[in-house]
Amino acid sequence: MRGIRSRPGKRAAAVLLSAALVAGLAACSNDPLAEQYRAGENKGFISGDGAVQEIPLEQRGEPVVFAATTETGDPVASEDYLGGVLVVNFWYAACGPCRAEAADLEQVYGAFEGEDVAFLGVNTIDSAAAAAAFAQTYGVTYPSAIASETPAIKLAFAEKTPIQATPTTLVLDAEGRVAARIIGQLPDPSILKTLVRETLAESS
Repeated sequence: MRGIRSRPGKRAAAVLLSAALVAGLAACSNDPLAEQYRAGENKGFISGDGAVQEIPLEQRGEPVVFAATTETGDPVASEDYLGGVLVVNFWYAACGPCRAEAADLEQVYGAFEGEDVAFLGVNTIDSAAAAAAFAQTYGVTYPSAIASETPAIKLAFAEKTPIQATPTTLVLDAEGRVAARIIGQLPDPSILKTLVRETLAESS
């Protein structure tokens, strides 16, 4: 299953947000966090704006099994994503870091178009209408499961991996196991791209 790619009607806030992010990242054009990740063999942890952990195959445990409904009312379940890589982002509309990373997550989502990679948000507290409004305002085109309508989805993930902050982003492997986690705001899109590529390569 893949999220339907649509063009939001309003992009003004997203344009302003993107401009602010570009200015903030201008001094980081060499992607030092990504370089630190690539150079840190078996380190599995990066300090920065967020904390990045990569989980070895033998330590991944059981798959996350979930079922919920998206902001558009479509059913979504873990079995829909088996065989590919799934990126799961926990967020809510009033969360400042969630707003700040929205454009970066969308960028990474677009970078893997046509590949066996899917994205799913998990909105932790908002209504479906509020989640849909956020997606339109910030240009998010992948779906989000609405935990206020299906609270069990949060428990399904919490039983398998710590959800210590909002936002948190997880990378699930082809078997639905947590392969990596980013605790807090995404430090840089290149780091998530690297995590996704490495997890995708495991099945090739």
